[in-house]
Amino acid sequence: MDSVTDTFRLRLDLSYDGTDFHGWARQTRQGNADELRTVQGTLEETLSLILRAPVQLTVAGRTDAGVHAAHQVAHCDVPAGSLDQRSIDGDPRRLVRRLARILPEDVRVRDVSFAPPGFDARFSALRRHYVYRVTTHEAGALPTRARDTTVWPKPVDMQRMQREAESLLGLNDFAAFCKHRPNATTLRDLQVFSWRDISTVWEPELYEAHVCADAFCWSMVRSLVGACLAVGEGRRKAGFAAELLQERVRSSAVPVAAAKGLSLVGVDYPADECLAERATVTRNVRTLEG
Repeated sequence: MDSVTDTFRLRLDLSYDGTDFHGWARQTRQGNADELRTVQGTLEETLSLILRAPVQLTVAGRTDAGVHAAHQVAHCDVPAGSLDQRSIDGDPRRLVRRLARILPEDVRVRDVSFAPPGFDARFSALRRHYVYRVTTHEAGALPTRARDTTVWPKPVDMQRMQREAESLLGLNDFAAFCKHRPNATTLRDLQVFSWRDISTVWEPELYEAHVCADAFCWSMVRSLVGACLAVGEGRRKAGFAAELLQERVRSSAVPVAAAKGLSLVGVDYPADECLAERATVTRNVRTLEG
């Protein structure tokens, strides 16, 4: 608890089906004040209702419209007294059941706990893990997986895609793969980028891309996946993706894979005693030399 402001910082571990959300971040409709349906807006309104206090969430990774999360992490600061209600009785874990009764079925909070000192869901994170599911089968995705599996219209060579993915590993400027944000760096440390054939009898020609980095910029994962798929189908030559690392602006040559195939599946944090230090390091402006 913050002794100055008498607030608690809570950590929330959550998941959602992003199909019917306009992304994580709160936003209004263009031209009027009506709010679009977002994960942040839905959660903040429900938490504020239960805790009887305004709640503002900070998230580990702000997912785009249509992107899913199997394991997302967020934090919020709440007045100490808000946890004293009879239904919660000072135990934040009891919020899980309360939230499950009110939240829509496409978003679920799996755990709520007191955050350790120095914890920041966004800046304390070491890395984020994503999985992208795609099928090239002529029948399309299995109906029970249609909401989280993209259909790619042409067959692909997975070995070509794997070689392309490996050429992008390391600390690089991924400007060609990112939508521009003012004053935002596009330097990222891509630590894992691997393709797997996970085909079965009922899901033939099914592939997964596993992507892990310290952080991702806007639309980066979908662009990395799209570049590999373009090489895999033969539309782009081998080495296409690596060549783009020399670009310093968004490249129109990069196909952006559909949002529905992408899921955030994990966020890694350091030991509790290193959380504050990690947050300080993350906030520093990065350079390729640094």
